[in-house]
Amino acid sequence: MAPFSLTYLISRDEGVVEAPVDCDVAESNFDSRQNLRIGSIFVVFAGSLLGALSPILIHRLYKQRHNNSDPHRGVLHWVLFFMKYFGSGVIIGTAWMHLMVPAEDALRDPCLAYRLGDYDWAMVISLMTIILMIGMEMGASQLDIFGANTATNVHGDHGHDDRTQVALDQLHNDRIEGSIWSLKDPNSSDGSSPSGNRNVPPPLPSDDVEASTVTPNPERCVSPTPTGAPPHVNYSPGGQGQLPHQNEHHASIHANLAAQMTSIAILEFGIIFHSVFIGLALALSGDFIILFIVLVFHQTFEGMGLGSRLASLTWPRRKWWLPYALAVGYALSTPSAITIGLGIKEKLDVSSPDTLLVNGIFDAVSGGILMYTGLVELLAHDLMFNPAMRREGGGVQFSALLCVCLGAAAMSILAKWG
Repeated sequence: MAPFSLTYLISRDEGVVEAPVDCDVAESNFDSRQNLRIGSIFVVFAGSLLGALSPILIHRLYKQRHNNSDPHRGVLHWVLFFMKYFGSGVIIGTAWMHLMVPAEDALRDPCLAYRLGDYDWAMVISLMTIILMIGMEMGASQLDIFGANTATNVHGDHGHDDRTQVALDQLHNDRIEGSIWSLKDPNSSDGSSPSGNRNVPPPLPSDDVEASTVTPNPERCVSPTPTGAPPHVNYSPGGQGQLPHQNEHHASIHANLAAQMTSIAILEFGIIFHSVFIGLALALSGDFIILFIVLVFHQTFEGMGLGSRLASLTWPRRKWWLPYALAVGYALSTPSAITIGLGIKEKLDVSSPDTLLVNGIFDAVSGGILMYTGLVELLAHDLMFNPAMRREGGGVQFSALLCVCLGAAAMSILAKWG
């Protein structure tokens, strides 16, 4: 946190400002370097796009290698494992070190004391944002924004054909087993890991759910209940030997997809929101070189965090293009803001009270979004509440946690200069 003046520290304790603070707009220390600033638009775009698209493309390449004995498949597996959890750490580190700290600095600035008083506005704005995120996810589910209820109604009367039924059953079993972290090899007869070692990352999802390509796998099933029936099956009285009615678990599949789509939308919004202000800061900063280098790494790492989540989601066939579009949208956000910043550099002073107020508020909002997404949607769902991950050996769990720590540490180090 930037050091405050002694006058301001006294004012926090006594509630009054003992001496006037010079809040006049200072002369800009803008160092033109116009060619470098224009070049940064393309460099930042390339770094952001590389970070966001790499996990998606690697995941697609991984799925194309159906032979589990292929040594390259194992390497790709480890790369995806690292990217996923390293990216989670990056998002969490960004929330605290690159958003909440600057937000607190800006809203605690002495020049805003006469407007905001002695109150931790950054923290309360972030808190309200987190609560709002919970409400948005609940609302998205109730309003059927991503078609969960519509899909349920379509299938409610067994309106799907046999191939769709097979696809839904396969997806359901994959999700029950933890999908991305199931140790069962679809090509093995005993359901064991290809290597037989539980301390390696388990197989990643198979191909996207397509009625023409998914085939049932009787080996990948849920644990039976004491009655011998899977927990999602409801038998009618005396009908334990009959084919169960599976409408409820189809609804669960679609609801799960809707929840994941909502989570991705919130994550994308928070990251792009934050990236716009990063671009403005880079365009208007007087200390351009250091900030430029730091932000290239920052945007690349943050893109990796977003891209790994886009890659891990099972996208419907008709929306195969959506993860690529979201990755490109992220890559364009910061360069677009740099362009805008260069256009208004003569009219905007980054140290003015109004700019500090706006920047502090938006940093706090973005921080709340990424805190909620990073801790709840990413870490909690993957490490704590994922039954498949809990069944893994300590080596896999420790490796995931280590990757998270590395990502958070990388962003904490970058915060020293950025």
